[in-house]
Amino acid sequence: MSVTQVPIRPIAKATRTRALLGFVLVILAGVLLAWFGAGQLRGETTASGLQFRTVQKGEGPLITVNDGVLIDYEGKLPDGTVFDTTAGKSPAPMLAGQVIPGFSEALQKMQKGGRYKFRVPGKLAYGASPPPGSPIPPNSDLDFTVHVVQVVPNAAQMVRMQQMQQGAGAAGAEGAVPPPGE
Repeated sequence: MSVTQVPIRPIAKATRTRALLGFVLVILAGVLLAWFGAGQLRGETTASGLQFRTVQKGEGPLITVNDGVLIDYEGKLPDGTVFDTTAGKSPAPMLAGQVIPGFSEALQKMQKGGRYKFRVPGKLAYGASPPPGSPIPPNSDLDFTVHVVQVVPNAAQMVRMQQMQQGAGAAGAEGAVPPPGE
């Protein structure tokens, strides 16, 4: 052995085993962290089959079936064909309880200001009877990207009250007593 050579002591077998075990634990911890950290990207599937993912959390209470909303959205078929969008237009007003069942269920998981992606299974969309003239095939799943711009609490009740008042006004006009002299 020369003066510049450093003797290397043999590594004990137990040290190698501990090092290997530590390496495996670090890899396992990284995989678990990635799995749980990607939870938002995976989303959830509800009992009805709706696949829902929050892209950006909103604020305030969740939308209810009686609420009205203003939303920006894009609807696509599974092959990527856009069948409806508000791009280049104003946000669309709608009542949460007066849309296809899957869209209504998804709206009820949203908050004002949030951005969401979801897939409505065909049975919760239009089923075997899509709108006439639309590019939506029968029993097709529908993919949506939605941004909730505004929420109007209890808008459905307000609409019903307006309709009742208009109906009462029309009925009152028909049965009204004619002015004197007629």
